[in-house]
Amino acid sequence: MLFHLENENLESVKKFSLNFGPQHPAAHGVLRLVLNLDGEVVRGADPHIGLLHRGTEKLIEHRNTLQSIPYFDRLDYVSMLAQEHGFCLVIEELLKVKVPVRAKYIRVLFIELTRILNHLLAVTTHALDIGALTPFLWEFEEREKLLEFYERVSGARMHANFFRPGGLSQDIPIGLLADIYSFIKQFHLRINEIEEVLSNSRVWVNRLTNVGILPLDHAINKGFSGVMLRASGLPWDLRKLLGYEIYNDIEFKIPFSSNGDCMDRYLIRLEEMRQSILIINQCIENMPYGFVKSNDLKVSPPFRSFMKQSMEGLIHHFKLYTEGHSLAGGEIYCSTESPKGELGILLIGNGTNIPFRCRIRSPGFFHLHGLEYLAKNSYLADTVAIIGTLDVVFGEIDR
Repeated sequence: MLFHLENENLESVKKFSLNFGPQHPAAHGVLRLVLNLDGEVVRGADPHIGLLHRGTEKLIEHRNTLQSIPYFDRLDYVSMLAQEHGFCLVIEELLKVKVPVRAKYIRVLFIELTRILNHLLAVTTHALDIGALTPFLWEFEEREKLLEFYERVSGARMHANFFRPGGLSQDIPIGLLADIYSFIKQFHLRINEIEEVLSNSRVWVNRLTNVGILPLDHAINKGFSGVMLRASGLPWDLRKLLGYEIYNDIEFKIPFSSNGDCMDRYLIRLEEMRQSILIINQCIENMPYGFVKSNDLKVSPPFRSFMKQSMEGLIHHFKLYTEGHSLAGGEIYCSTESPKGELGILLIGNGTNIPFRCRIRSPGFFHLHGLEYLAKNSYLADTVAIIGTLDVVFGEIDR
């Protein structure tokens, strides 16, 4: 009887749909993935998003610029200061503000610390999805040290609200650079430990090699960027191409590969952390003295000593924190190389203190769009590995 049932209803038994998420530990967020399966082989993957949607862009269009900066911390809540940086750059372009050199160095220093913060979580949670627990426990200890640096400059471990149009909210405390230097001197050993455990594991290599292959032409057509694009063979990095802040004065390499599979993306993230160490070291060695805020009182709040001595300084401070920046009419798009790829922000001003339009180009949205191509004809277990290597965070995808 059982044999007869298998022969008559074989198609209905083998082909079925499976809901992956929205609360699945390997979904890396509130992702609902509808998988069409033929046994264990994925024939189609339909990503469903919107379960975290908060309307960030519309909220920004009803608030002034200083009130909007904390929203960017909550977009990609794994690489917070990299998100703030993009918004500050677009405001500075719109207002034609010059940022002090010391502020630029501190910005780059913390952007690269943020890149390490992001890649540590991306690699170790990816390993956790595959079944390797140890790297996750090891590297969360290193993330605690990085979050302590966040706390020392801003008072917050995650949502720092540290960058400002025209510079920073305040200067870094005494002794911080020495502590960051001590951290990076030992951190390359931690990267080696991850590589020793994972890259030498037969299970890890077999689970990632030739899985989720992304050809270069498809990556370009789908708008991929960051690690996803570099793993497919194109050394595209906006830090080199645009040279914003002080990246033109910093020596570092762009790691890239050509296979475009999950293994390449994992290896590139490891190498990017090593390059971030080199950048941080150069920032510490060449850190100049000076101010960390623009001297334009209509853009940056004055120092407290100036406020006490000048009624004009007090008025500027009051108006800035109650009204924000007055955005001139115009349309500006700025993009930065965030840890996940190209973060682009379009801001349209209309002469008031509130943006007329804010549009955020988040890299994770495009990468998730390519999941259907990457997962098709792979195994169900490979889909978990592919999602992990995409490094998706749904704060920026849903916005």
